[in-house]
Amino acid sequence: MPRPAESAQPVAESVGTLLSVNVGMPKNVRWQGKNVFTGVFKEPVSGPRRVGKLNIEGDGQGDRVGHGGEQRAVFVYQIESYRHWERELGRSDFVYGQFGENFTVEGLGDDEVCIGDRYQIGTATFEVTQPRVTCYRVGIRMNDPRIPALLVSHHRPGFYFRVLEEGEVQAGDKIIKCASGPELMPIAEADALLYLPGHSRQQLLRALRIPALSLGWQASFQALLEEEPGGGNAGLAVTSPPPAWASFRELTVTAITRESESVISIRLEDPNGARLPAARPGQYLTLRVQPDTQQRSVLRNYSLSGPPDAGYYRITVKREHDGAASGYLHTRLAVGDQLDIAAPRGTFILDRTHAPVLLISAGIGATPVLAMLQALAEEHSDREIWWLHGARNRREHSFATEAHSLLASLTNVHTHVYYSRPDPDDLEGRDFDCAGRLTGSLLAELEPPADAEAYLCGPTPFMDELSAGLAALGIDASRIHAEPFGPAPGLTPGIAPTPARTPHPPAGQPGNGATIEFARSNLAIPWSDGYVSLLELAEACDVPVRWSCRTGVCHTCETTLIAGNVGYSPDPVEPPADGSALICCSQPRDDIVLDL
Repeated sequence: MPRPAESAQPVAESVGTLLSVNVGMPKNVRWQGKNVFTGVFKEPVSGPRRVGKLNIEGDGQGDRVGHGGEQRAVFVYQIESYRHWERELGRSDFVYGQFGENFTVEGLGDDEVCIGDRYQIGTATFEVTQPRVTCYRVGIRMNDPRIPALLVSHHRPGFYFRVLEEGEVQAGDKIIKCASGPELMPIAEADALLYLPGHSRQQLLRALRIPALSLGWQASFQALLEEEPGGGNAGLAVTSPPPAWASFRELTVTAITRESESVISIRLEDPNGARLPAARPGQYLTLRVQPDTQQRSVLRNYSLSGPPDAGYYRITVKREHDGAASGYLHTRLAVGDQLDIAAPRGTFILDRTHAPVLLISAGIGATPVLAMLQALAEEHSDREIWWLHGARNRREHSFATEAHSLLASLTNVHTHVYYSRPDPDDLEGRDFDCAGRLTGSLLAELEPPADAEAYLCGPTPFMDELSAGLAALGIDASRIHAEPFGPAPGLTPGIAPTPARTPHPPAGQPGNGATIEFARSNLAIPWSDGYVSLLELAEACDVPVRWSCRTGVCHTCETTLIAGNVGYSPDPVEPPADGSALICCSQPRDDIVLDL
């Protein structure tokens, strides 16, 4: 039975000893030919050290996103776990600070210490906020890349303190337990609840009743409560809902409509007349197109712009200069032709709350937010809806009539259309509301609600500027959703930035294995067993990637698997969502297509 929530109660008993205080400032470390800026290398210090709200005197963190901050000021690890790892790994070379911890302690086991427990050490007072978030840098420190996964699977992650009262500490100080946290949830239990399979709803609710739990872990547990079946671990990764079918299937072109001088819409239906599975508003389709029989096929993603549950799909395509796929679709595609289509995918999806919604786009970026507007109109939503769109002029303003009709059917809307270069016959007040670009400063003048969910699509500079403008207005970053046209930006924590390069075949002799297609990067590469994982191949090709642990724990690398199958070595701690792959520890079983 879960223990009832209660405020922390006085305990005041000695439960352990501070064996060592370890500090270290971030520094560059060479790893796999790259510079990693990290503070994981800690060294013991003697004598008293001042503990402040953010860290210990002489200490620092290299990655303030994943480590550090008020709720992760001090990292604690136990000598009992040292002994466990010495036996498990057959090592005898450990020194204090080996696991990147600030406090090496005797006692305070991860199966005993609970979120919200409070302790006095020296003249400082601390509160337990969360387990350690493991990443690849502890593997660098330990010279063993398996460590991030092992810390989780062996239930020995260690934990963070926040500093309630600043003071001085030193090796030899007794650790006095002042109070027990509500719900009495041990660190090991909380860590397993997030990272390991079996996310009990009862336990998630119990964890969310602990005020001391860090905000990041609260958000992760809340996401797990709301996840859909087959959605993987929503507490670690935002993933596309499970696809309606695997790989590609042929759909028939039943209509081609011109939306503007450079934009067409293509309607796709099942060849046998069956209704196509519903998409989620904001998702996209992946097309396999072969513009020339002498060349290999190319992959392109196009947002769905029609009603999500119409029984057919509509995509919208802008003719790009020298665009192989868009040129073929604009000039050679005909009604009755068939195209290879992957199921609707994507995480840029309209939420199902009642919060105000901002649909913000520029140019062809209107396509996914138009599908969201279609969905809102179909359900006769009474949400406060803002439609903010920028176009060059009426000739290039796609969906003007359609959007106007949808907005007119809703009761609580705000519409602002901007033309950056209106033609002489474009009429302000009829065709557009204001001349000029839609910018962050204009957002401030409009004063949209701070509790809104915002959806942005358009050129990258436009989304960057508007995202910053929304944040300046007080809209939380978690409520600002953006859909890039091309490859998403990479995330390589701690790695020194290098100039971006166009994705390319890797150096050296090509492999002779399965074909790996990176859909957003327009690249197809034969697999070579010289690569440990798909992540390593992507990195060798300068394909933008996201990762943190590199051992199948954190799900940061989780990537949409459009077609094909992968195997895992090592096995991930928890499998990814249906239709996704953890590229940091996977290898192809056959030809695959990744949304990278």
